[in-house]
Amino acid sequence: MLWYIIKLIVLLPMIGLMAWGCLKFAQKMQQRMGGPATGKAVRIIETTMLSPTLKLAVLEFHGSEILVSVSRQGLTRLAEAPARPVEAQP
Repeated sequence: MLWYIIKLIVLLPMIGLMAWGCLKFAQKMQQRMGGPATGKAVRIIETTMLSPTLKLAVLEFHGSEILVSVSRQGLTRLAEAPARPVEAQP
């Protein structure tokens, strides 16, 4: 019984630290991937899930914003508008 408690005291914080490290790593990678697109023609502005199989996405491509629906069948262009100016993040 004592051995079980010792393992619990040692392994539980290790598992917590590993989970925390994975979350921090994922957050860092997300910031790196979602940063400003330098030299890329297409940039994802925003995405919204409508259902488990359907998503709306706003893409910026050569100075215009394109609204597309994403499903298992593929992409469908829904609307297009001129790109809005980029707002500075605080």
